[in-house]
Amino acid sequence: GFCRNIILNNPRRRNALSLAMLRSLREDLLHDVKSKDLRVIIISAEGPVFCSGHDLKELSSEDDVKHHSLVFEICAEVMTLIQKLPVPVIAKVNGLATAAGCQLVASCDIAVASEKSQFATPGVNIGLFCSTPAVALGRSLPRKVALEMLFTGEPLSAQEALMHGLVSKVVPEDKLDEETRKISQKICESSKSILALGKATFYRQITQDLDTAYKMTAQVMVDNLTLRDGQEGIEAFIQKRKPVWSH
Repeated sequence: GFCRNIILNNPRRRNALSLAMLRSLREDLLHDVKSKDLRVIIISAEGPVFCSGHDLKELSSEDDVKHHSLVFEICAEVMTLIQKLPVPVIAKVNGLATAAGCQLVASCDIAVASEKSQFATPGVNIGLFCSTPAVALGRSLPRKVALEMLFTGEPLSAQEALMHGLVSKVVPEDKLDEETRKISQKICESSKSILALGKATFYRQITQDLDTAYKMTAQVMVDNLTLRDGQEGIEAFIQKRKPVWSH
């Protein structure tokens, strides 16, 4: 199994999520996603800014409402696509992530950040409240932390982001590659079909009430046992051997 690296590579524009950048991100996320060898996707960036969010030039009054609608529509599509993909998506953050860039980090399954990384939703400062980033932020941070970020535009340090659950791990900059690789290698050892089932189920149950969630996940576990890799894993455990996944 292999890991796909998607690198935001427009450091001169602070990796802004222009329409072109969003479209190419969508294309890269969807590329060959059914391939049985693809196990994990890592999103990283060139330069000191991981991602500065929307390209404000595209949101100026010269562009019409239709264009503005398209930008937010495709952005929402990319953010939700990340959670619909059958493989885990890891954000590898080394630098500043603001507005829709912060939304991107919050939308990934796992986020590993270097100590110098920072996270902010500063739209309020320029009169464009970060309402769409707030969707991802409000779903991965405690409400009062999210609202402080949204109302003040002040950044969270990497350690604060870790403490409040916006990122999974914080490491020194020189350990960032190694730590991300460790996580993705571990993911690559598991069955792709089992991970796909687990990821889809996780996002389904998280919005449900407790009883519904248990009913649904109990059924998923029963189904999981009938899958070839489900049977193989349990047999291997009982026979004290390494499982051989069919994916």
